Amino acid sequence: MRRATKRIAILLLALLMLTAVVGCGKSSREVIKLTLSTEDAEAILAAAGISLPDAAEVPCANSVVKWYAWYDALQNYSDDEIVNTGYFTFNEKYGCTIEWVECTWDRRFDDLATLTLGGTPPDCYPGDVETFPNYAIKGVFQPVDDYIDYDDPLWSGTAGFARDHFTLNGRVYMIVTDISIEHVCAYNRRVIDEWGFDDPAELYANDEWTWEAFLEMCIDFSDPDEDRYALDGWGYDNALMESSGTDIVTYDTEEQRFVSNLDDPRLERAANLIYELKRNDCIYPLWNNGWALRGGEEIEGVGIKDGLTLFWLRGTWAFTAPVAEINQVWGDIEAGELMFVPIPRDSEGDGNYYCTTKSNGYCMVKDGPNPEGVALLASCDRFKILDPTVVSVDKKQLIEVYKWSEEMLDMYDHTHDLANGEYSVLVYDAGLGTQLDSTVNSCKELGRLQEAQTWASIREGYAERLEYYVNELNEEVAAYGSGDE
Repeated sequence: MRRATKRIAILLLALLMLTAVVGCGKSSREVIKLTLSTEDAEAILAAAGISLPDAAEVPCANSVVKWYAWYDALQNYSDDEIVNTGYFTFNEKYGCTIEWVECTWDRRFDDLATLTLGGTPPDCYPGDVETFPNYAIKGVFQPVDDYIDYDDPLWSGTAGFARDHFTLNGRVYMIVTDISIEHVCAYNRRVIDEWGFDDPAELYANDEWTWEAFLEMCIDFSDPDEDRYALDGWGYDNALMESSGTDIVTYDTEEQRFVSNLDDPRLERAANLIYELKRNDCIYPLWNNGWALRGGEEIEGVGIKDGLTLFWLRGTWAFTAPVAEINQVWGDIEAGELMFVPIPRDSEGDGNYYCTTKSNGYCMVKDGPNPEGVALLASCDRFKILDPTVVSVDKKQLIEVYKWSEEMLDMYDHTHDLANGEYSVLVYDAGLGTQLDSTVNSCKELGRLQEAQTWASIREGYAERLEYYVNELNEEVAAYGSGDE
């Protein structure tokens, strides 16, 4: 199911040929090459006007793409799973290969600059929102328009998103292969039932899953004397703020400028919700535990199974761990205990469920030697996402390997549709630059403060700083647009 998981169990696929080669020059890590026929998928998608170019017409056939990242989600390193079938098409149909240029998270941009200045730039980097506009302005990445035709039916599902969010001077700086949801609200149905609460999935189906209903459950459940806190984790405050329908800083593509929304009443209502959660001791006190999650461990979902945490606002990737681990932390998934829904909607809003979204894809490194190869790799990846055969195999894996219920699968499809719809919110994060990103996060992370603060106090404390950094960023964007970068 698109990018629900990047792992496809090998036993679920047929006609696979397996050979092992040493990867990245490291004898301790072997790349497992697997082949998969795409003939059926090509015939199915061709009927919808979606196709890949003929191998004979591709000038970059049999070339190498240098993938620069702190991880490799493109190649497989285990003989019991397959990673990213878009690479299979890239390799089988066009004879192309990938060279992983490995880096560390902390030094990813420093080392990229070193490679570029040394005349050996890689070709591509993960299509993370952190790259825009900051690193586009700095000339680290280049526009993709000369290599990606966003008018092609292959890109019909992501073209608008890419143009709306990643355009400077009329040029798009991101290859968006898919759009996924950043946060869902996970819970244990047994615990919900024991407390006599309405099932959030039923509330959502009835359009009654609101901030008000969410807050009422959280307050009723929480009791510090019993070590019960409705919320824990790292994503709840961001998820709730962004479920308002906007973020503190957004991008006006037509005006080509970033805008502060600090005075937007939607954000104030979201902040008031977090204030009430905080004031009523609904949030696990990280500061009393060495700024760590419950139990001092960095494990997502701790407390959900044991009825000490009610909700966990995080991505669905958290539910693709081994079943034994899921059962130990989240609850018995085979018994139907684990479930998730979208983040609740603003009770006083426009009636729509807004969700934070994440772009998936590639950035083209400026002066990378093989931009055509990057575009071809991205096209193969996009084709894989649309391939009904791969979608069905992904779904089968979630059922048979991770033990997802049909209801979880349906909810995943629904949240994916939300992320790809008109009620999505993109958060630019580090793409705004270090200072502005830090200021935005300070405004949103209300739940992690030791003392509850009102939105009025947050505005007063950060308005001047936020305005300064937004203006600074807009000056950089304007200078870039004038050719004075």
